[in-house]
Amino acid sequence: QVQLVESGGGLVQAGGSLRLSCAASTNIFRFNTMGWYRQTPGKERELVAGITGGGSTKYEDSVKGRFTISRDRTKNMGYLQMNSLKPEDTAVYYCNGQILLHAYWGQGTQVTVSS
Repeated sequence: QVQLVESGGGLVQAGGSLRLSCAASTNIFRFNTMGWYRQTPGKERELVAGITGGGSTKYEDSVKGRFTISRDRTKNMGYLQMNSLKPEDTAVYYCNGQILLHAYWGQGTQVTVSS
């Protein structure tokens, strides 16, 4: 069973930075894609950033230029560097790994940005 565990969330002032980490229990070479999603109460979970097996990345428009997704295959880790944080970035952030048609999720980590 694949497990993903996020860490690095917390409370930060607007303009600050956080780095989220995602530890995978499996070799992340297995993932077709890895991604970071976020969710706020009453809203659907949305993709924030994704990276393919080949290293191509994509970002939700509101985070382009501020967030960077990366991974370290030697450590089986995924990361989301978040800079210039805004109050509207406040959400629970989830790590996702996709193997063929199966999606694996972490438990989520809360990010709160104060104004």
